[in-house]
Amino acid sequence: MNSSTLLGITTFTYLFSTLLYVAVIVFRAPKIGKIATIFTALAWIIQTGGLLLRWSESYQMGIGHAPLTNMYESVVFFAWTIIILYLIIEIKFKTKVIGAFAVPFAFLAMAYASFSTDISKTINPLVPALQSNWLISHVVTCFVGYASFAVAAGLGIMYLFKHTSNSTSHETADDRSTRLPSLQVLDSIIHSTMVFGFIWLTAGIITGAVWANSAWGTYWSWDPKETWSLITWFFYALTLHARYTRGWSGKPIAFLAIFGFVSVLFTYYGVNFLLSGLHSYGAG
Repeated sequence: MNSSTLLGITTFTYLFSTLLYVAVIVFRAPKIGKIATIFTALAWIIQTGGLLLRWSESYQMGIGHAPLTNMYESVVFFAWTIIILYLIIEIKFKTKVIGAFAVPFAFLAMAYASFSTDISKTINPLVPALQSNWLISHVVTCFVGYASFAVAAGLGIMYLFKHTSNSTSHETADDRSTRLPSLQVLDSIIHSTMVFGFIWLTAGIITGAVWANSAWGTYWSWDPKETWSLITWFFYALTLHARYTRGWSGKPIAFLAIFGFVSVLFTYYGVNFLLSGLHSYGAG
């Protein structure tokens, strides 16, 4: 069995988990939630094994590098990070229905990695710019931030769903909303998740700048990836600033969590394929 097989199993298990979490809301069946969590945790363990096996396979090929160096590997790691963050939130807040809004992001990431013809799944030698001890620290910090923003976006969608249900008349209010956390709890989790992601994104930009100076002799070159990382950083900085100084909460923060993740996606994915620059090697 190779890493691709394990990661393929992970993709379908995340899909199954997503359907189970949705079933918890639709059928109001808490017992299904326990099964969904078991499958999600199992899929994450299998995915961890797949990542470690791919790492081992690179050494067997005489290349020897962490599985974080191209688009395929980064998407897989992105999904891995989303799930670990989600499971922590589920354990802390004891609310399984959040999985219906968070786990789909991991499934979609894995589905793209598994079935897309736009990216290569081949293990290749590192280009000179990636041959650095800063590789793991930069990628990990960035993707913990990205994954946090993905979860925040899922929570934002969940907040709007709950808010819309609550906005209808009391007689026709969607009973499914009673299975979701309160709006106050959701708002608090969204804020905490964005703060967490912002801290890690900041660390990612800093480690990237140090790495850039080591690789290219400059801390900042206004490369498209760097520029959009900064745009994304300012977006979340302004969002958090508005919450602290203006008291923004509820729907505005939920919408901003969703729009912010759009910026994250363009920073992560769009720049690699639509704009040429020093980071274009990551598209392969």
